[in-house]
Amino acid sequence: MNAAIHAQFKLAYSGFTLDVDLDLPGRGVIALFGHSGSGKTALLRCIAGLERANNGFLAVNGRVWQDDSQRVYLPTYQRPLGYVFQEASLFPHLNVRRNLEYGMKRVPASERRASLEQAISLLGIGNLLTQLPDTLSGGERQRVAIAHALAVSPQLLLMDEPLAALDQARKQEILPYLEQLHGELNIPILYVSHAADEVARLADHIVVMEAGKVLANGPLSDTLSRLDLPLRLGEDTGVVIDATVGLREAQWHLQRADFVGGSVWVRDSGAAIGASVRIRILARDVSVALNRLDHTSILNQLEGKVTAIAEDDHAGQVLVRVQVGAAVLLARITRRSAADLVPGRPVWVQVKSVALMR
Repeated sequence: MNAAIHAQFKLAYSGFTLDVDLDLPGRGVIALFGHSGSGKTALLRCIAGLERANNGFLAVNGRVWQDDSQRVYLPTYQRPLGYVFQEASLFPHLNVRRNLEYGMKRVPASERRASLEQAISLLGIGNLLTQLPDTLSGGERQRVAIAHALAVSPQLLLMDEPLAALDQARKQEILPYLEQLHGELNIPILYVSHAADEVARLADHIVVMEAGKVLANGPLSDTLSRLDLPLRLGEDTGVVIDATVGLREAQWHLQRADFVGGSVWVRDSGAAIGASVRIRILARDVSVALNRLDHTSILNQLEGKVTAIAEDDHAGQVLVRVQVGAAVLLARITRRSAADLVPGRPVWVQVKSVALMR
């Protein structure tokens, strides 16, 4: 990994201790993931300079923002970052355009890497510019808040559970804009969340946290398929695979998502042939057989090899890790069903449901 962010913090207060030492990539969405109280927001606030960790160190793109051993500490207003909170923080007496222009004032014209119009276009808020914040829906306010964060031409974008305060309809409204940020911004985005579905849809890289410490730090697909993590995702346990649309069956409203070593049929999303897509396969939707099965309603059968078997949350179940070409699938099956399975054994996996994330 070509690290662009190095963060080392120790912070203790009110019975909680944050103790992290992280190297993170310089582009894409990096999810800080864990249960409530795991330290995600504390880490984000240390990076932003809103909390000061003693003996801390932070470097972004080769520039040191904090090094207590050298008495270097940039206050928040001197750090080239954008911060999006759970609740949109906008000036209620200014319309949308003036809110955005206010954010740009802190950045000298010579240092602006993105124009205000680019931010407006990226978040689809051109029709909202004359409105006051109180007249906007929750999803619209968050889109304006993200545009406000981009208006300062940040080298780093911090997002602290930006969808947590929205209902499901508003979440679905804003997710496509977050995906567009993922594709078009050439900066790292640190995205705090405890929602596995958001992480699966948006993230490239994941930092799994628990009790103020880092349990795992790596590419999303690799990390989700690990069986050695003590953090269990329950019904959300599964994998994410990057694929390409290879074929469309218009008669059945299906399209085929191809990846190295296999393919699966999913509901037709309208994506063009050759388009890159992301699919999510939950362990509860995968079964394992020793032979290919005929006369089954399940379309997706893939040949693979068992690589690991691990305990699950319930004593009667196990998680089976199966290598399928270059991809990995997880299957949650009963311990009895796994009695004949051992690492190295060839198997067929049946995938009952595949979610097309984007």
